[in-house]
Amino acid sequence: MMQPTMPGWKVECVGDDIAWMRFDDEGRLRAINPENGFFGVAPGTSMDTNPNAMRTINRNTVFTNVAETSDGGVWWEGMEKPEEGVEITTWLGKKYDPTDKNMKAAHPNSRFCAPAAQCPIMDPAWESPEGVPIDAIVFGGRRPKGVPLVYEAFNWTHGVFIGAAMRSEATAAAEHKGKSIMHDPFAMRPFFGYNFGQYLSHWLSMQDRPNAKLPKVFHVNWFRKAEKGGFLWPGFGENSRVLDWICRRVDNEDCAQESPIGHIPAEGSLNLEGLKEAVDMQELFSLPRDFWTQEVKEIEKYFSQQVNDDLPNEIANELQKLGERVEKL
Repeated sequence: MMQPTMPGWKVECVGDDIAWMRFDDEGRLRAINPENGFFGVAPGTSMDTNPNAMRTINRNTVFTNVAETSDGGVWWEGMEKPEEGVEITTWLGKKYDPTDKNMKAAHPNSRFCAPAAQCPIMDPAWESPEGVPIDAIVFGGRRPKGVPLVYEAFNWTHGVFIGAAMRSEATAAAEHKGKSIMHDPFAMRPFFGYNFGQYLSHWLSMQDRPNAKLPKVFHVNWFRKAEKGGFLWPGFGENSRVLDWICRRVDNEDCAQESPIGHIPAEGSLNLEGLKEAVDMQELFSLPRDFWTQEVKEIEKYFSQQVNDDLPNEIANELQKLGERVEKL
């Protein structure tokens, strides 16, 4: 539901969570949204962070485990403060005391559920049975250290490896507690319906389909933090600058340079014109050798413990090649 900051850009929404994908008769990958609505985490959602979500849930919406206001509304952490005189009752039925740092007005995983048709930026083809064409697959995780803002897979096999090796800081929606870094392959670890190794083989087999026009694969990380603290990238609507680079790469524009983990933006190729705050691009795209050496070890351990003999050889080879490239950093 991004609201892009770059002039001339428009974002339309097909869905917020699930895509069912298939190849059409011309070999192009297409996706449909099998859901009728949005089921989102409430805390942190506001007119500043996600205005289109807030416009979507202003009517015909079910809220679970959020706080209630005395004027009949709902509230959660991150939302604009209610008008003066309006009292808040927490999700546990207690009077909310904002001075009590241990008190949560809403449960961290409280939710809203609203019809997708209410979203002001829904794509006109969002219910088309043909689906929408997929030109890029973008993986992403919350990585406070080491992982750059965006990088592109060298090829399809490498892209599948990137998805398989994904790790992310735990959120309220995950079963993990605290801020630990968890393995979250394809950003859907809790939802795999069958053997993970066979799942990887299925993804790898897509490149063997006759006339398959495979999308490019990317990884993004909006959440890298500076050594002194604070996010290195402003995020939200400014993420359209990263999507701009991704779209140019889809069009085969020469605006990337090779790195040990994939193609990253060439110097000056990320459009920063009009950005309101300075960004340390060198730190944002740095690849610390110690970090990536440990990352390779963690991925190897995860594959060994969780996939073992079912791990496709192609994925094992990609891990080995990543380790060799990292050694040269």
